[in-house]
Amino acid sequence: MGGIAREHEMKALAVGGLEDHAHLLLSLPSSLAVATAMREIKSGSSRWMHEDGELPSFEWQEGYGAFSIGWSQVDTTIAYIVGQEEHHRKRDFQAEFVAILKKHRIAYDPAYVWG
Repeated sequence: MGGIAREHEMKALAVGGLEDHAHLLLSLPSSLAVATAMREIKSGSSRWMHEDGELPSFEWQEGYGAFSIGWSQVDTTIAYIVGQEEHHRKRDFQAEFVAILKKHRIAYDPAYVWG
């Protein structure tokens, strides 16, 4: 995913995740919409999984979550992404994602969050 980001003029500051989700900390050029960035990352990584990763049945869920941070939060966010395996021993991804949405008062419909 870092290579795909570079191909599309994004900077991948951190990439990580587990078998059921991925976290990316990307710096996008001002000319690139988040939706376009995600389309490129998801389509390129899906293509790689089918061809080189030898997982022909791999597919991403339809949606994604995208949040912005300030530069002062970069180091903490990188540490969070690097520590995913340990972190999710305490709280699973779905519970964590819903907690983030609630904390920031983001309205959501569970039917659309999990596809």
